[in-house]
Amino acid sequence: MKHTCRHPKLLALIVTAVGVLLDQATKLLVSGLMEQRESIPIIEGVLHLTYITNDGAAFGMLDDKRWIFMSVSTVTILAIAAYLVFTKSRQPLYITSLSMILSGGIGNMIDRVVLGEVVDFIDFRLIKFAVFNGADSFVCVGAALLFLAVLLEPKEAASETVTEETDEEDSRDA
Repeated sequence: MKHTCRHPKLLALIVTAVGVLLDQATKLLVSGLMEQRESIPIIEGVLHLTYITNDGAAFGMLDDKRWIFMSVSTVTILAIAAYLVFTKSRQPLYITSLSMILSGGIGNMIDRVVLGEVVDFIDFRLIKFAVFNGADSFVCVGAALLFLAVLLEPKEAASETVTEETDEEDSRDA
């Protein structure tokens, strides 16, 4: 059974808005309640809240290359937004995944434009990973969901094609 969304643009708007609001609210809380470099253990040695900022790309890459990353981010944000506005797709997994990626891009872009740097605070220490934020999470989870949507699509498309061909053959036989 193929699942479709009755209001894909509304779904995209809601997912994007909620993602941006969650990202900005958590960054505002962290920057308002913590000092730079302060770290609060949630689960000692596993998960900490650690307030840092970076002026690079995701996970601190491309430090001091802000203008390059902002240009690429702007083009990507505009392309995803345009796709969501003009697409005929009603596939909720595509819409949700792209909207999550969009919300993450917008969330970090707000920081770059307003603050000149991005607020990071999720410090997953179990695997010594970079400190990141909600926007980074939305982009990564959205990308994983998009990958899943692409994997699932050929199966659904092939199923539809077989059904359509069978329906056409049945109507010719009748």
